[in-house]
Order: sequence, then C-alpha cells, then structure tokens
Amino acid sequence: MDPFLAALPLVLDPVIVLSMVAGVAAGIVLGALPGLTATLGIAVLLPFTYGMAPINALALMAGLYNGAMYGGAIPAILVGIPGTPSGVATTFDGVPMARTGRARLALQVALLSSALGSFLSALSLILLAPVLVRFALHFGPAEYFWVAVFGLTSIAMLMSGDPLKGLVSAILGVLVGLVGIDPISGQERLTLGLDALAGGVNLIILLTGLYAVPPALDLLLTARRRAAGDPDAGAGAGREVGAGAGPGLSWRLVSGLVPTWLRSGLLGIIIGIIPGAGGNLASFLSWTQERRWVRRDNRFGEGDPRGVAASECGNNADNAAAMIPALTLGVPGNSVAAMILGGLMIHGLQPGPALFRNNPEIVHGFMWEMLLTAPILLIVGVLGAGLFARAMRIPPAVMAPMILVVTTIGAYATQNAMSDVWIMLGIGGVGVMLTRAGFPLAPIIIGAILGPMAESNARRAVLLMTGDATILVGSPITWVLIAMTGAVVLVPLARRLRRRHPRRETRPAP
Repeated sequence: MDPFLAALPLVLDPVIVLSMVAGVAAGIVLGALPGLTATLGIAVLLPFTYGMAPINALALMAGLYNGAMYGGAIPAILVGIPGTPSGVATTFDGVPMARTGRARLALQVALLSSALGSFLSALSLILLAPVLVRFALHFGPAEYFWVAVFGLTSIAMLMSGDPLKGLVSAILGVLVGLVGIDPISGQERLTLGLDALAGGVNLIILLTGLYAVPPALDLLLTARRRAAGDPDAGAGAGREVGAGAGPGLSWRLVSGLVPTWLRSGLLGIIIGIIPGAGGNLASFLSWTQERRWVRRDNRFGEGDPRGVAASECGNNADNAAAMIPALTLGVPGNSVAAMILGGLMIHGLQPGPALFRNNPEIVHGFMWEMLLTAPILLIVGVLGAGLFARAMRIPPAVMAPMILVVTTIGAYATQNAMSDVWIMLGIGGVGVMLTRAGFPLAPIIIGAILGPMAESNARRAVLLMTGDATILVGSPITWVLIAMTGAVVLVPLARRLRRRHPRRETRPAP
C-alpha cells in the first residue's frame, strides 16, 4: 500500500483530529495578539510535546502554524497592527476596507485566502517532497556538507536587512551547536567549565530562550510604558472596528478572486521552498505582483479585496512549502520550519531520505496534517470569528507573565533540571540584546541545527578519503551547491554596494 495513503487512518484518529483543532484555535488566538508569532507558540509548545507521540506533537504544530498565519490578519484588518510580521501587507487593503464599513468582508476574504494558501502549500509538500528525496539519495557526506552551508548562508543573508549581521548570528548559532563533547575526540569544547553544558545546549532550551523570553520581556516593557502614560506605547493602533461590521462574501466575488489565489499561491510556494525567504517576502511579493498584474479597475491600497486575498494566500502558501527542504534535506525554509525541524530532532527523528524510509508513517502523517488543518482553519475561523477578535483585548501585563511561567515550567520539565531554566533565561537575555542591536535570531537557530550537520559530514567525508579534503569539491553536485552558495552571498552584497554608490547620470555636453 502507498505510504501516503497508509498514513491517513493514523491521522484520522480522534485524538489526532482534536490536536489539529486545538492547534488551529490556539494559533489563531496567538496570531491575533500583536507581537506574538507562530515561532513563539511552537517554542512554548515544544517542551510539553516531549512525552507525546511524534505524530500527535506534529498535529499540534501543524495546526498552530496554519492558524497563527491567519490570526495575524485579524488585528491587521481591525486595528491596523499586524499580529505577525507577514501580515503587514494585509494592512494595505484590509484597513481601508474596515474603515469603509467592510471589516466583515475583509476578514472573510483573509480567512478563505489563508485556508486556500495552506491547502495549496500542503499539496506542494505532498507532490514535491518525494521527488526531492529521490534526488537526495544521490548525496554523500560532501554533498550534505554543502547543503548545510548553502542553507546556513541563505538564511543568514536573506533573513536580515543587514547581511553582515545575519552572518554573525549564523556563526553564533554554529558555535552554540558545537558546545559539548566532541563526538570523535571525546574532548569537551566551549563548555566554559560548566557541567550543565557538557551534553551541549538542549535544542528545546535554545528555541524557548530565543523565541519565547524576548517577546515576553517586550510585552512587559510595553505594559510598563502604558502604565506610565507613554503615548508612544502601542503606537500605530487605530480604532478597533467590529468584526461583524459590513457585508459578507458573495459567489461573484469568490469567482473573481480565483485567479488571484492561483497566482499568489504559486508565488508563495516558490518563495517557501527557497531557504531564508519566508512568509514576509511571500506576502509582500504576492501583493506587489498582483497589483502589477491587475491593470483594469486597480484599487490596490484603497481597499481592494484582491489585495487582502493576495497577501494572505501568498503568506500561507509559504507554510508547508518551507517544510519541503526541511524534511528532505534538513534545511528549514523559515524560522517556523526550523522549530518544527527541532521538534522532529527532539523526538529522535533525523530529517532526510532516511526519515522517509524508516518513519514513513510520521512524515506522511505530517503531510496529511498540514493538508487537513487547512479546512479545519476555515471551519474554526468561521465559528470563532468574534471570539478571536476579542483575543486582541488581552492586556500585555497579563500575557507576558503567563508566557514566562509556561516557558519556565516547560524548560524545567525537559530534564527536571533547574540549570536548564537558568540557561534558558540567559539565552533569552542574550536574545533581547541581539534583537535590540538589530541582529536576527532565526540564523542562530539554523546555525545550531546545520552547524553540527556541516561539521559531521565534512569530517566523515574526509575520513572516508583518508584525509584528502578534495573530496569536498569532487562531484558536479558539490560544484552546483558551491555556485548557489556563492550567488546567495554575492547578490545581496552587490545590491547593497549599488545602493551606496548609485550610478551618476551622464548628461551630454551643451
């Protein structure tokens, strides 16, 4: 029987279905709270999935992932504050629609577009991942070394406005990944003499510290500034509009949005497959390209439903597509994919062709979960529209302590060690300083995952050739990967130099 079809009965277990529903509902609430993201949600969730079956934990993550991506559209439309960074483009047309009495229509377009984008993205994962796995079967240690280097440089260069800061973050992540006992020599390295670091930095602790603690501290700071009467605290918020205000969707509008969904969905899938691009870029590009495509009756930026549809569909089409390189090669397409990849590794599942061969029920079950959470998102979003809109009213002074308490319990429960709590808080403090200095956090996570992967494969390749390092550049595939890595590094740097030194226009002599 086909492994994909064989995984369906496993996913349709009532407990798994309830996990998907709970994940979607929690994700929508999380996304509707400005400042909280799917990355934070999964970071908080990970410690509590440690004792679950992998397929159950992945069901929660899949639901939370898709739910949070839509949830960010709720405050983006109603108050002009995107709940998630990828919801910024939704404000371009969502806010004008709400201000002209079409808030209900904007939310319905966003929900339907998000569900369709998630569904198309899951289809791409189902169709393309097995193809890429068959190609990856030809990879050896040298090829995997360059895959890790390519993924690391891609995310470092593309996930930050400053490529240099992105590379610094990636290097920090690699150093964190190398902490502990050298698997070959048995010597301790980078442990600072601390016994708690002899086994390395626990991936759960790293993820929670970087992505749960800093946002919670920011929320506490925001609450303190509001209590002190700072008018700039929470700046940008507009007047909240009722979620049920105005007309709703019509079949005529739905049929008119189909071309927008197809174009934006395809663009979001392509961007999702590229490591480091992410939902932010997919959302912006989908809105921009749709605006260029539509030449007649173009009201983009003034309250055009096609703008909301393009942004939300492109944003959600990135979701499962980002898992294609993550599951097949171990290279996550964005920060949320890195979190889910970390969840797999925590449960002892190593991504790559071996995952498809040794644990087909897990990987194909996850594909089904990403697919099924799309219609679940539609149902839950319709039934709880008013409730999710009210979630925006939860004050930061209440939310921040809740996050810190939950993350502390989760960090301690990982290994029943108080040292993990202190390490998590220390990492969180460093994360706050790095964020304030403009350094992206995602490359740190990617570096901690891909750094050891690059090291182990490089050493394995050299050992197989009895010390001959030329094995690392000994095949056509390695040269292709080297060329791709070079392009990822050079193109952003060239663009930056061009901005600093624009060409001067030459005028003819009079």
